[in-house]
Amino acid sequence: MMNKDILLVEPSDHFAQPMIDVLQQAGYRVNHIRTGRTALLQTSAAITLVSSNLPDISVREWVDCHQKKSGAGAAIAIVDQEQGLLAAEAMKAGATDYLLRPFESKQLINLLHRVEALEKPMANIVAESWRSKQVLQLAHRAACTSASVLITGESGTGKEVLARYVHEQSPRVNGPFVAVNCAAIPESMLEAVLFGHVKGAFTGATTSQSGKFEEAHGGTILLDEIGEMSPAVQAKLLRVLQEREVERVGSHKAIQLDIRVIAATNKDLREEVQRGQFREDLYYRLDVLPLHWPPLRERSEDILPISQFFIQKYQENSECYLSADAQATLSQYHWPGNIRELENVIQRALVMRHGDYITAQDLMLPVDHVPAAITPTRAHGMGHVEAKKHAEFQYIIEKLRQFGGNRTKTANALGVSTRALRYKLAAMREQGIDLQSALGSAA
Repeated sequence: MMNKDILLVEPSDHFAQPMIDVLQQAGYRVNHIRTGRTALLQTSAAITLVSSNLPDISVREWVDCHQKKSGAGAAIAIVDQEQGLLAAEAMKAGATDYLLRPFESKQLINLLHRVEALEKPMANIVAESWRSKQVLQLAHRAACTSASVLITGESGTGKEVLARYVHEQSPRVNGPFVAVNCAAIPESMLEAVLFGHVKGAFTGATTSQSGKFEEAHGGTILLDEIGEMSPAVQAKLLRVLQEREVERVGSHKAIQLDIRVIAATNKDLREEVQRGQFREDLYYRLDVLPLHWPPLRERSEDILPISQFFIQKYQENSECYLSADAQATLSQYHWPGNIRELENVIQRALVMRHGDYITAQDLMLPVDHVPAAITPTRAHGMGHVEAKKHAEFQYIIEKLRQFGGNRTKTANALGVSTRALRYKLAAMREQGIDLQSALGSAA
């Protein structure tokens, strides 16, 4: 059952009492405290409403101290209309959201419901850190509108997952969700894929074909890696967004569209605009509601829960756990490949493990990122270690063969850096493995 305890940190009874009445009528249990530092001693509330007018501590400092507490619940800053800067500072410090005073009772209750929704299990999304919950809260707000959304973030952070979340929280949830990777489609074909074509529009067009925009009618289209789109297609996309209609390649008949557009990129589109690589007018059409997925290293509280999610996803019909040294290694690694790399590491560890536990050695992460205090020792037994090492080497050789000796592709498949792969290959040579013989000239 959802924790219905609310901590209200508000020095003024004049402001506090109406909120208390509204919250109690909505079924919440309210604990009212008038000073910020006293409130920091409280631990049981699921959600804290904290005023920007505290007499003993700033709202930004309060939120920062609150987020450092173990098991801290969500924090919502309450600021006056003219204190927009304080709201921004509170959000930067880790507040889940904010309310501008004066506000209506309905606004308060709706915001609490949105924050509570973040605590419920969500398909394919794990969010334990305040940064992740903050992004999802903003995504939930964006979902309630029809405006375009621009999702930014490094490769592997889960931008498509976030786009699906926006779609699933929106009134369009029963409509289609169509994802298009603009970087994976040849430039010569992208226009036809997006907008469709009529019979005879180009060589090989033996029949008419609807495009991805038509397929997304009534729902959401995700344009992933939109920074890779050519200027010519950008111009046509701009017209589609302006007119909310599309013309198939080779046709002059306009087809009306009812769609929500989400774009995603790992590039800084502002820089691309300045360099002349991306249209400024298109950028402003897309960047109505920006969402940024932070890299995994900046939301370390998510690492272990996401690891458990992948263990459950790939380990069928049996229990598997992360040992203490594996948990420490996962938490301290910097994850340049983000969630995609973490998924690869967990998949590989499930293959490499012996028994019910994944150890640090099973993860096969670069040695220079494994804390010395948790380096596997001889306590496992030499036979056990040697067997694992042999299996690891065989696995690497198998991947090298699969990619014809291409070490970049092999490292990507293994979920490690090319530097880590070089280290592994050197270790294999030191163990007397003849890579030339194992792989032929590709090694």
